[in-house]
Amino acid sequence: MIKYRPMKIEDYEGSYALWKNLEGLGLSSADSFEAINVFLDRNPAYSHVAMDGDVIVGTVLCGHDGRRGYLHHLAVAKNHQKSGIGKNLFKLCFEKLAEVGIKKSHIFVVADNENAIQFWKKNGWEHRDYLIIMSKQVE
Repeated sequence: MIKYRPMKIEDYEGSYALWKNLEGLGLSSADSFEAINVFLDRNPAYSHVAMDGDVIVGTVLCGHDGRRGYLHHLAVAKNHQKSGIGKNLFKLCFEKLAEVGIKKSHIFVVADNENAIQFWKKNGWEHRDYLIIMSKQVE
């Protein structure tokens, strides 16, 4: 039976192992232990893990800027995909975001990750091709 709970920094090793073993999930220095620790401290109880016994089989990082919610690294182990875990994880995020009045959320999806794109569309998310994301390193 899958159990869900808020993510803790102690979940980092298992979460990172899941992330690096999934195609279409981009990792960077922003996913270091230190960076994730800061993210979790800044957004307590918004991110979640799905547990199958003692094994992390799903994750989602969630936070907000006071206006919009943001989801990162919604990931489900290959042998647990298509079982509702991903949908349950983002619903948990939405419950927490709603508690603080956040009415809209965004997720970043790697452009060629067709499985992820189809998952989000199937679950009611809108592909907004009239927006682009631009990035710059903070120096």
